[in-house]
Amino acid sequence: MKKRKIPLRKSVVSGDMFPKKELLRIARSKEGEVSIDPTGKKPGRGAYIAIEPSEAQLAWDKRILDRVLEAKLTDEFYQELLDYVTHQKARRELFGNE
Repeated sequence: MKKRKIPLRKSVVSGDMFPKKELLRIARSKEGEVSIDPTGKKPGRGAYIAIEPSEAQLAWDKRILDRVLEAKLTDEFYQELLDYVTHQKARRELFGNE
């Protein structure tokens, strides 16, 4: 049986390559609206970060997503991102990789 190729993406925070399913996509639409994209299928420019609270915090501290997505993001967005990543990490530890 042929082995399937696992798509890899690079985290914009750490620069490490991860399987796409282990990353969270943040998308910027043509209108400039930035949102968390859990499905990874929203149209627009995307940036990936690892599902690690430390990466989300570092992205917030250094304003990495502002630069990568060329948009001015609010502290509320970064707080929402940090909460989402923390929740997803806790779920993965409870239920294992789904």
